[in-house]
Amino acid sequence: MIAIVCVDERNGMMFHGRRQSQDRVMREDMLRVCRGRRLYMNTYSGDLFKNMSDGETEIVIADDFARRAGDGDYCFFEKMEVERTFLPDRDVSRIEAVIMYHWNRRYPADTWFPIHLSDEGWKILRTEEFQGSSHERITKEVYQRI
Repeated sequence: MIAIVCVDERNGMMFHGRRQSQDRVMREDMLRVCRGRRLYMNTYSGDLFKNMSDGETEIVIADDFARRAGDGDYCFFEKMEVERTFLPDRDVSRIEAVIMYHWNRRYPADTWFPIHLSDEGWKILRTEEFQGSSHERITKEVYQRI
């Protein structure tokens, strides 16, 4: 599976069960990346995509989405820590790539992205920046497991 996450400058993802941001342009970019494939997410994240469709991406909303996703499927992780999703064994080895959107700001956070992509085992493939609807600059990084 290919994990998609949104983080602030300190890899924070959530604060008190709420997302840090919901940038529309970032969501449009995410749909472009996933075009023609399946994009899995939980019901909380699904609310962001209710009125968004590219007509080609199948959005699958299920609270056990990470268990359902197969090789090459995209999973948008937002409301829970990534490793908690893979209980009981916390095996994140099913993640073959990570697409990380950085908000380029510091927000309060109590949930962080737990995978250290700077460690051995990950290679950055590309980085790009774009202007969002609520952020002057969003950085997208694409990592692959090696």
